[in-house]
Amino acid sequence: MSPVPSSAAGAAIAPKNIAIRADSISASLGSGAAKRQVLHDVSLALQAGRWTAIVGPNGAGKSTLLRCLAGVLPHSGVVYLAERPLLAVPQRERARQLAWLGQNETSADDLTVWDVTMLGRLPHQDWLAAPSEADHATVAQALRATRAWDWRCRPLGELSGGERQRVLLARALAVEAQVLLMDEPLANLDPPHQADWLAVVRALAAQGRTVVSVLHEISMALHADALVVMDQGRVLHHGTCADPATRQALIEVFDHRIAIHAIDGQWVALPR
Repeated sequence: MSPVPSSAAGAAIAPKNIAIRADSISASLGSGAAKRQVLHDVSLALQAGRWTAIVGPNGAGKSTLLRCLAGVLPHSGVVYLAERPLLAVPQRERARQLAWLGQNETSADDLTVWDVTMLGRLPHQDWLAAPSEADHATVAQALRATRAWDWRCRPLGELSGGERQRVLLARALAVEAQVLLMDEPLANLDPPHQADWLAVVRALAAQGRTVVSVLHEISMALHADALVVMDQGRVLHHGTCADPATRQALIEVFDHRIAIHAIDGQWVALPR
């Protein structure tokens, strides 16, 4: 039997409160002579109803870990979704429970913004069935939440990088999954729309959803409920942002080249 997962503070997390868990995950990238191990025996339990940000320097294995949690990258070890082995969950059910927004996601440029977002409703629809009123309402809500509503009739190919990112986020939101995994979701977003994203994530957590995001924007990551600090394919620390040990782990993983300050009640990372 696997040990009961614990939080960084040392208190045991009841299995029913774990949204997604990695048990001894290792993964490699590349092939042949270029193949290299990126993750090294990572075990991690992420609490339900919280936003967890995964941070660390370039090449730390953050995106690789997230792809393993999403079930889109082969690996050794086991990922559990609500304490069920992820790969044992039927694909359609998995698609309803777990939504994924990867880096540099693409979609057909000739599809309209509305149709791209509606793709997020496919796991809820019968084969070849027309979208229901509930599907239309959910898509409208997702487009409004990401401030993409005004271009709902425009082809995706006409949008800027930041606009496309907001549409792809809307597609992920339209799934209405209990767990949402996002890899670099702030790419191409300007500060006001980063703030919009932050509001969306906080609302999801308040609704009891679980959000896991890989972020390079350390000051934004410090708004999360918990941080996972990685380096060289391993988890160095997992704790709340309020914990001084978490902030110290951040400073150390970036070779003391950043400092973390409290400004107006928020933690902010600045270059030294």
